[in-house]
Amino acid sequence: MSKDRVASTGMWFGELFQVGVYKRSQGRVTRQATFAALAIAVALGAWRFYAHFGPMFSPAVSYSAAGAILLLGLWISYRIVNLPRFADFLIAVEAEMNKVSWPSRTELYRASVVVIFVMLAMATLLFGFDLVWGFLFEWMGILKKTA
Repeated sequence: MSKDRVASTGMWFGELFQVGVYKRSQGRVTRQATFAALAIAVALGAWRFYAHFGPMFSPAVSYSAAGAILLLGLWISYRIVNLPRFADFLIAVEAEMNKVSWPSRTELYRASVVVIFVMLAMATLLFGFDLVWGFLFEWMGILKKTA
């Protein structure tokens, strides 16, 4: 194992026990959204843990274990979004998102209508091809007619 890897592992482990927020005012939206996604995943994991192992133990043990998993997972999720390397990435993502020129509501509506229309037209076309090929294969005896 290289020295860089050992140092970065120790730095990551040490970062878990800090309380501060790295570059507090930058990249807030992306950090909050990332934390929310991680928190939902952790909460679902704790819930599934309780659902799977709950009947095997007393309610106190089951709730305590699921709660401990939830708290530990939430803390790790909070610290992950504040790791300097990951936080800098999220800050850069938010900066790029702010540079994008987002479409107006009417432009978005028009583009969505075009996409939906094209998808329906393609689905209809594929359905037609399926009918034609099905008819041809039944006529040639490759497929058997179903009742």
